[in-house]
Amino acid sequence: VAARSGGAFPVHNPSTGAALASVPDMDAQDALSAIREASRAQKSWSTTTSKVRSGLLQKWHGLIKSNEEDLARIMTAEQGKPLSESRGEVAYGASFVEWFAEESKRIYGDVIPTISPSKRLLVIKQPVGVSALITPWNFPLAMITRKAAAALAAGCTTVVKPAEDTPLTALALAKLAEKAGFPAGVFNTITCSRDNVAAVGEMLATNESVAKLSFTGSTGVGKALMKLSGESIKKVSLELGGLAPFIVFDSCDVDAAVKGAMMSKFRNSGQTCICANRFYVQAGVYDDFCAKLKEEILQLKVGDGFEEGVQQGPLINRRAVEKVQSHVEDAISKGAKVECGGSPHELGGTFFQPTLLTRCSQDTLAAREETFGPIAPIIKFDTEDEVIALANDTPYGLAGYFYSRDIGQIWRLAEALECGMVGVNDGMVSTEVAPFGGIKQSGTGREGSKYGIDEYLHVKYICMGNI
Repeated sequence: VAARSGGAFPVHNPSTGAALASVPDMDAQDALSAIREASRAQKSWSTTTSKVRSGLLQKWHGLIKSNEEDLARIMTAEQGKPLSESRGEVAYGASFVEWFAEESKRIYGDVIPTISPSKRLLVIKQPVGVSALITPWNFPLAMITRKAAAALAAGCTTVVKPAEDTPLTALALAKLAEKAGFPAGVFNTITCSRDNVAAVGEMLATNESVAKLSFTGSTGVGKALMKLSGESIKKVSLELGGLAPFIVFDSCDVDAAVKGAMMSKFRNSGQTCICANRFYVQAGVYDDFCAKLKEEILQLKVGDGFEEGVQQGPLINRRAVEKVQSHVEDAISKGAKVECGGSPHELGGTFFQPTLLTRCSQDTLAAREETFGPIAPIIKFDTEDEVIALANDTPYGLAGYFYSRDIGQIWRLAEALECGMVGVNDGMVSTEVAPFGGIKQSGTGREGSKYGIDEYLHVKYICMGNI
């Protein structure tokens, strides 16, 4: 569907800078049209049986899986991540469609013990209605399926607004949803440039026909959308910025901790909301951990995501490079030592060297702000109580990681860390069967798991009298 204005904007490959395609540059009026289409379809979609919805989701899942290579190549072209990671994301994203296809048949209510012989009390769950889904560029496929599959399974129609940097993956998903047989108006997609994103976001957040808004992105934008959504009291779920601590205790298996650190920190070139942002390493293993981590970082192959063996692609744009560079320079000014990397890569463009910083302190930007780039700042600590205080000294609380073989310590840390997800001796926590989400200023609500579908459902109590 073309934009009302006829306008379009280019999508570029962040690795080469080449223009890939032009897509419709939609505005607030286009968003309103999509909302109206979703509203018209909502009544009939909400009354389809769970078996029908499940079947359509299963077809969508099959089409995503059978088109895995094409989707992965589109993703690498517009986002830059290595092709192997893009293939992994397609599989990960498809898993949510399969999961919620199954969960759609398990939207159970309750029968409540009565307070009177003449009354019967029950609870049913019903779809909230039209759902606006605003997704980021770092996982352009999985962030859509994680939201949309839950909404569709619950009986909600959707309006998806993908990031302006990565709309092609979203449009490919929409085409596959159409092929799967979803009725017109059930799955709608709005693409727009940065010039129109604020107006489109405001329309989605303020329009009273939209009952639910789900957003993944920065905390600042999330706060603004939550405030706008408050005017019409929408149901809101937010997955916002992270500042994940990665803690390494003396009792740990250092080799396992290094392996976990590499997975958590350098996947997608550090451009993930749950990646380790700051490392705390206990004094007894500090030197050993840093030396082994440096050895692994130096082996990372940086390059175009389509090149065989590449493990680190480019950052998404020039602003991302500037932010990463500012975090490195700030750390150096406060006494940090660059063990490797530390500057833009010789490949040019938006490539940045995988970087290890030692002798860092808690007052550095890298320990206070989400970096979204391939730098690992290491802070030394002595005691468990000290590192708990350091890890929790932040307004954010999305994910946290620690490595220890002390079972008592494992329980204490897992309970003490102020975050929505904790990886214990594991640097990769994401799965469709577990709840994904944060606390504090990292958001509200959960995605995936049996809890994810509840974000798109109302609970209705029915009291039947004069039985």
